[in-house]
Amino acid sequence: MKFKETKFNDAWLIEPDVYKDTRGFFMETFSKEWFEEKGIKVNFVQDNHSKSVKSGVLRGLHFQLPPHNQAKLVRVCNGAVYDVVVDLRKDSETFGQWEGFELTANNHLMFFIPRGFAHGYCTLQPNTEFLYKIDNLYSPEYDTGIIWNDPILNIKWPISNPIISDKDAQLQSFKQFKSPF
Repeated sequence: MKFKETKFNDAWLIEPDVYKDTRGFFMETFSKEWFEEKGIKVNFVQDNHSKSVKSGVLRGLHFQLPPHNQAKLVRVCNGAVYDVVVDLRKDSETFGQWEGFELTANNHLMFFIPRGFAHGYCTLQPNTEFLYKIDNLYSPEYDTGIIWNDPILNIKWPISNPIISDKDAQLQSFKQFKSPF
């Protein structure tokens, strides 16, 4: 497993070792030992699985407020996404910056997102299935986000007219956001 640095401290793009043969493939998607070797001490407590039947579905930019904030390990098991994070840690030198990666069922890439980041993705193929491990349980009263097309963040999404939920259409702007991280 290869941990590739991103522009954010503690956020990692992960390339697992994939063993392929005529039957298909095998890969390990998490090892506590590998993560701890990189200084990541995380205790995952919940797995989530979402499916988007259409290309162009955008989910996010989501996060939970402390004390229910979450670290995530995300990957795609069918289809493809453009996965985006925004650094919300007010004391970080990369506060307010974003970075995006294409995660697909074929490239097997995973992304570790530490606490203190907003996260979102848009589907690039129909019937995309997205998996996430999280280190804190979902708490509706601490659930919030930032609007996907915020002009200050200026995220370069690969789509212009996404399919979004009513909830996501009502998210706050980055300017309205007050970082508790």
